[in-house]
Amino acid sequence: MTAAPFETVTYEKRGPVAHVVLDRPDVINAFSVQMRDDLSEVLFAIRHDTDVAAVLLWGAGDRGFCAGADLSEFGGAPSQAAARQARWARDVFGALRDLPVPTIAALHGHVIGSGVELALLCDMRIAADNAVFSMPETYYGLIAAAGGTQTLPRAVRRGRALDMLLAGRRLDAAEARHAGIVQRVVAPGDLDGEAERMALDLAALDPALFRAVKAALAAARDLPLVDGLARERRLSIMLGRGVGERRLAGAYRRPIEYI
Repeated sequence: MTAAPFETVTYEKRGPVAHVVLDRPDVINAFSVQMRDDLSEVLFAIRHDTDVAAVLLWGAGDRGFCAGADLSEFGGAPSQAAARQARWARDVFGALRDLPVPTIAALHGHVIGSGVELALLCDMRIAADNAVFSMPETYYGLIAAAGGTQTLPRAVRRGRALDMLLAGRRLDAAEARHAGIVQRVVAPGDLDGEAERMALDLAALDPALFRAVKAALAAARDLPLVDGLARERRLSIMLGRGVGERRLAGAYRRPIEYI
């Protein structure tokens, strides 16, 4: 086990899994400029650590995963727009999206605004049944601007996305599971163990296979069907060239059970 100290984020490696914990429980892990800087450094370290095979993102404390942007910082800025601009100085959301290993968000309690956006940029999401999801930016005259307007309608239907982004509709964990925001809902007491198992299962995948599947899924989202099928075919051929070597090296494990 290795650990690194940061002011607002806890980073710990447990075997092949990097555990990243948003660690401001007194304010439900509200996303601040300092958290942006800490998380940016952590994600940079993970990206360049070949021993990390999966990432598990948590929120500290019992109250929730993340309560969104730290609104107390807005008061010290010339405007809300300026306060938001400070958070964009480092593209921590893009860094999370572009990690080359599987990422899992373990969600509980309040998952609000930036918390939803962080979770949606992870590959998989598991939630405790006490989780509540909301995007209240329009209440403050703002648009969700850390990827929410793009990732949410890719996870749920357009109408549901508009309901959350414009009307501020809250979803409980069961509704979020039905909508497609999370892949699994468990009892709060089971979240730690089930999220850890999910991370270890994904860490056992062949990295080349993981990257190929993500590339193929990106094609399904971004390309016309004929072009997406062509990319899938190319990726399959590329993987097939090295499948024997990876099988001999033990790259394939038992089937993943949670999907």
